[in-house]
Amino acid sequence: MPAAQFRPDSRQAYEITGLARSRAEDIAARRRRYTFGMALRTICFVSAIVTTGWVRWTFVVGAIVLPYIAVVIANAGREPNRTLPPVAMPERRALPAPPSAQLPPQADHAAQR
Repeated sequence: MPAAQFRPDSRQAYEITGLARSRAEDIAARRRRYTFGMALRTICFVSAIVTTGWVRWTFVVGAIVLPYIAVVIANAGREPNRTLPPVAMPERRALPAPPSAQLPPQADHAAQR
């Protein structure tokens, strides 16, 4: 029987590890999140100056609370952002036993007593 041949499928490439982003990518993503939070805070601060009434106080609260939220979100850590494709396990079949390895049927010892 000929040996099985391995034929790689060149149309599909699989990622074999769940590596996290590089440090540079992680720092850039943190910087973007923090910058977005601070830009939103600046908008709240300017809006608090130009508005009046309860809307002003809503913007003031936003301008006070947003720095904390921006820091917490920016420091969320290095979460893995890549998911692995499902693994297709090859079909495995047992080899047939050689004829000499097959044992003869055993007699029932309880019936002989």
